[in-house]
Amino acid sequence: MNAYEYASKANGSFALPDACFKVKALMDDETSNVEDFANVISVDPSMTSRLLKIANSAIYSFPGEISTISRAITIIGTQAIYNMMLVDIASSAFKHFANQAIDLKRFWRMSVFCGLATKNLAIKAGIRDIERMFVAGLLQNFGELVVAKFTPEVAKRCENYSPEALPWQLQQEQLGFSYTEISAELLKIWQIPEKIILPIRHFNQAHNIQINKDVKVLYLASRLALVDSDPEIFVYDETVDESLCSSLGIYEEDLAEAAEFATDEADNILTIMNANLY
Repeated sequence: MNAYEYASKANGSFALPDACFKVKALMDDETSNVEDFANVISVDPSMTSRLLKIANSAIYSFPGEISTISRAITIIGTQAIYNMMLVDIASSAFKHFANQAIDLKRFWRMSVFCGLATKNLAIKAGIRDIERMFVAGLLQNFGELVVAKFTPEVAKRCENYSPEALPWQLQQEQLGFSYTEISAELLKIWQIPEKIILPIRHFNQAHNIQINKDVKVLYLASRLALVDSDPEIFVYDETVDESLCSSLGIYEEDLAEAAEFATDEADNILTIMNANLY
């Protein structure tokens, strides 16, 4: 199977809820208002509860308590609310594709860590709309779960990475493409905004000097997540590319701060997303 075929099978197995498409339609409608968004989201009490938890979490770091969806929309904005919905949906999707072919504890931790590190580095790089960068970091490796579900033997082989055979290299060797390419194809089918998909789709072109900041930041964050996941195998000095850091105006202390932030907040976010893996 190619990346699109994997994504198509995944889409046939798990579809986005109607609320996600309705919110996206409202975002495209200039006549929509705060109450329109709140009415769509509040129909699902469970989603409302989780979105409020996310709105009050370290992802957004708002100084006061946000107690209603309407207030969250007014303060944070419709794009951020949509991004939070994607985080909530990711929780359900990740669980749907769970199986024994891969280490789910590692997968969850790396995904959340990468999202948090991406957000933090995006700030350092002067990127706007950092919430979407968190979502991109969280979803970039979703393809791993898809491969594990439909071809578990391939996913197992891709887990045998090392400093000499990085995860992306093994995926290319075993599949002919990377997990991020599957992720990008699936998110496109789900009609996720292109600004979220772009850094995921071009992940492996991060060293192209003409590629945009989003791609480079996501690539660096994924490296930090790899070091966090397997510190006995990988170290910062050998894993993080200094030339990419320089092109973004990011320094060693910025990488350390991003890693510390992601480490401190990962357990919080995992709890909010109901990823009770420990």
